[in-house]
Amino acid sequence: QVQLVESGGGLVQPGGSLRLSCAASGFIFSNYVMNWVRQAPGKDLEWVGMINRGGTYTDYVNSVKGRFAISRDNAKSTLYLQMNSLKPEDTAMYYCSVNINGAQKGQGTQVIVSS
Repeated sequence: QVQLVESGGGLVQPGGSLRLSCAASGFIFSNYVMNWVRQAPGKDLEWVGMINRGGTYTDYVNSVKGRFAISRDNAKSTLYLQMNSLKPEDTAMYYCSVNINGAQKGQGTQVIVSS
């Protein structure tokens, strides 16, 4: 079955950086578009960005463009989210997601941006 395990979250000061990872298993990773989504406390799930199967195309929600970068290593079945210039409003639980028989996501990794 699909398994997604996110890691790399933590507490960071505004302006800082974090790199999230998502280890995927249970499906052929290189065959699927991958997404990052996030959910802030008391808010709905928000799409953050996507990467195509080959890693040659990415797209992002406007609020993170120029600050976040998604990449993937298909040989390792791993997805990444590099987050720079973090803001307090980036505080959320971050999930990687794949659309296989519906949207699948892992348990998430918490990011807190605070001084």
